[in-house]
Amino acid sequence: MKIRISSLLLVVILVFASSCSTYSDKELHNFDNQIKVYLKKQPEQFEKSDSGLYYFIEKEGEGENYIKLTDKVTFAYEGKLLNGEIFDRKTAADPITYDARVLIEGWKEVFAYLKKGGKAKVVIPPQLGYGDRNLEDIPENSVLVYDIEIIGVE
Repeated sequence: MKIRISSLLLVVILVFASSCSTYSDKELHNFDNQIKVYLKKQPEQFEKSDSGLYYFIEKEGEGENYIKLTDKVTFAYEGKLLNGEIFDRKTAADPITYDARVLIEGWKEVFAYLKKGGKAKVVIPPQLGYGDRNLEDIPENSVLVYDIEIIGVE
């Protein structure tokens, strides 16, 4: 019984810790201000979700079903930083395929608004992207800008 209770406690702690933001309110406000400055220069009218994701749905896509976390999604995208520097690109001729559940939080969220054939522009704050990880072409705490096209959904 003691092992089960401690195991359950560990699971609860891990779930709680993984759901907590590692950013202060001041940092989150700063990221949001960076995004707002960027969006003032964009022709589209982006919406902001409760999580802090900014998105513009160019085309919802076809069919009845929106993308779910259990789906395998084939998509093309262009990813860039706020300064316009492109850090990655996959074209419709050479898309990638992933289980939706393994993607960064910002992609998971915007995919839920899309169907096969859908297109969106999305601005992802660090807490919904790669956070404070310093990747090869993406500095830590970067706001990410993506143009996404859904090629297929299984």
